[in-house]
Amino acid sequence: MSRLLDKALEKVGSLPQHGQDAIASQILASLADEDAWRKRFAEKRDVIRRMAREALAEDAKGETLSLDDLL
Repeated sequence: MSRLLDKALEKVGSLPQHGQDAIASQILASLADEDAWRKRFAEKRDVIRRMAREALAEDAKGETLSLDDLL
């Protein structure tokens, strides 16, 4: 376990049980969300690659604007 995580868990361990449970729920939800995003991107890998190629081709043809021009 990393030092930072160990330090965080030590602090969480000093909280009352309801506080510990709230933080544990947030951590578990965050990990589940991260896993869901990873799966979604894996399933759409071909679509993302195609979109990236299209964006690069449009930029090469001068069909895009810089962020400075948009803001």
